[in-house]
Amino acid sequence: MPELPEVETTRRGLAPHCVGRELVRLKVREPRLRWRVAESLPAQAAGRGIASVGRRGKYLIFALEGDLNLLLHLGMSGHMRVVSARQPVKPHDHVDFCLDDGAILRFNDPRRFGSLHAIEGPADAHPLLASLGPEPLSAAFTGALLHRVGQGRRAPIKSVIMDSHVVVGVGNIYATEALYRAGIHPARAAGRIARARYDRLVSEIKAVLAEAIEAGGTTLRDFSRTDGLPGYFAQTLAVYGRGGEPCRACGRALRSIRLGQRATVYCPRCQR
Repeated sequence: MPELPEVETTRRGLAPHCVGRELVRLKVREPRLRWRVAESLPAQAAGRGIASVGRRGKYLIFALEGDLNLLLHLGMSGHMRVVSARQPVKPHDHVDFCLDDGAILRFNDPRRFGSLHAIEGPADAHPLLASLGPEPLSAAFTGALLHRVGQGRRAPIKSVIMDSHVVVGVGNIYATEALYRAGIHPARAAGRIARARYDRLVSEIKAVLAEAIEAGGTTLRDFSRTDGLPGYFAQTLAVYGRGGEPCRACGRALRSIRLGQRATVYCPRCQR
């Protein structure tokens, strides 16, 4: 599934091609995504200039002239490519953003778990964004915040940092890696972690995400960048997907468990 670094990599790849361009046509081949694309959306968006491409959590936000925002979620297996009008349509190419210079931003989503919405006015007012927690790379995400949220909670810390109401965009891969770097057992109760350890965890979350963004994301199965190339952060993963292999710090065999229906790998010696 594309996580925050993959979505941010996509945003950075799209922006140079579309900011300042006119969205001549929005072609929807398959409206049956996670939520059906509104029939009125193509006519509502066509002919407007694209002022910026932003991101909130895992949503891309295309800010159009006239105070209209398009919210695009890549879903479980979606990605966007920048192609020419001559590029043949592939299976699962559901939506085209056709620009005035002939370029097309093409959304492909085999599982159709992605979504496309329009909102007049501020994007954060949309129900899908209104209740989201702070961005993990922002100054609002701190050890003090996590410590406060975790007080008295028995929930595993990994589940807490993957809760989008607490902080957005810390998916399974990056939560697993950050907890390993911080030396915190993923199943430890959130209420049993000291403030100093939360400070370190937040620092490691920010570092892991920043490194993944610079590496172009983590391509494990479906995700590819806007230029069609994979992300390379997978080459640096210390624990995710390495259950049974030796810990690179102490040599102990890494263990695999399931938390919240998600695969979790950790070192029984290095993480407490």
